[in-house]
Amino acid sequence: MAETTAFPRHLILAGAMVSGVLLAIAMHMLGARYGINLGGLWRSDAGDFMPAGAALAWWLIAGVGFFGGYFTATLMDSAVSGQIPQRMRQFLVVVGVLVLAGAGQVASAPSPIPTVSGVLAGLAALCLGGVMAFCGASFALRRGEPKRPPRPRPQIRQAETPRGTGPRGAG
Repeated sequence: MAETTAFPRHLILAGAMVSGVLLAIAMHMLGARYGINLGGLWRSDAGDFMPAGAALAWWLIAGVGFFGGYFTATLMDSAVSGQIPQRMRQFLVVVGVLVLAGAGQVASAPSPIPTVSGVLAGLAALCLGGVMAFCGASFALRRGEPKRPPRPRPQIRQAETPRGTGPRGAG
């Protein structure tokens, strides 16, 4: 039988964050291609309200970043302990490569949003994806930790007084 090796949690957290950020950026690129982008936040002709496409893009990027970090941390933790079969690992790697290749193909096309708002939207997607991937990965790693036993409480012993000499008098 193979021995389980201890793997540093920081490496799992870093790998899950990178994966979550890449998935969030891929979602940003795919959404921008179909008109759901954060660039609507910086449009001057939008009026007084935020466009629904920008709000939807915000939630999609945040959700993909969080769940990408969560599932990647869970899968990496399970893979380190030997609970995921080799074929499943290979399948997940292929799916991840295909998603990122599709996002790269979309990114190579001309951008539908202006340059300044595109740069701002890309930076906002990067920051949002990073924060949410960190939250998802740390949540997954905290759920996987074994619970610690409660600390014992110190016993407080009451001073024994002879009967009848207490504060209430003889009794």
